[in-house]
Amino acid sequence: MRHSIAPAGRKSRVERIVLVADLAGTAVFAVEGAIAAMHSQLDLLGVMVIAFIVALGGGVTRDVLIGATPPNAVADWRYPALAFFMGGLAFVCHEQVLGWSGSTLIVLDAAGLALFAVAGAQKALNFGITPFVAMLMGTITGVGGGVIRD
Repeated sequence: MRHSIAPAGRKSRVERIVLVADLAGTAVFAVEGAIAAMHSQLDLLGVMVIAFIVALGGGVTRDVLIGATPPNAVADWRYPALAFFMGGLAFVCHEQVLGWSGSTLIVLDAAGLALFAVAGAQKALNFGITPFVAMLMGTITGVGGGVIRD
């Protein structure tokens, strides 16, 4: 298995871009998960669990499939912290968030999907996965959390 190589203590520019895309997608999908949970009238715990699952489920699935273990959702505190923060923020601001239009939610969903697809495919490529399978890993990263939620 080939991992991306960067000098100790320094991340390559591609790795930084992937990290930013991954964290941005995590934030967007955590809010979307929280919205879905609030529409189902779940309490705070339910909102937080669904926000976590939607935000991180696809990335965990991808990481396990490509052998990047433990998954970032477990190994890097920023992912669950961001998912819980955004889910909690959506819960606290529920009146504003639940008032978002359908087109706003579609734009957020498209943005999250795009961010996760790019980040997921790039991470798979960094692990030496073939381009076709890397594309599939990007897809799994983008849609995995929503599939688990549904």
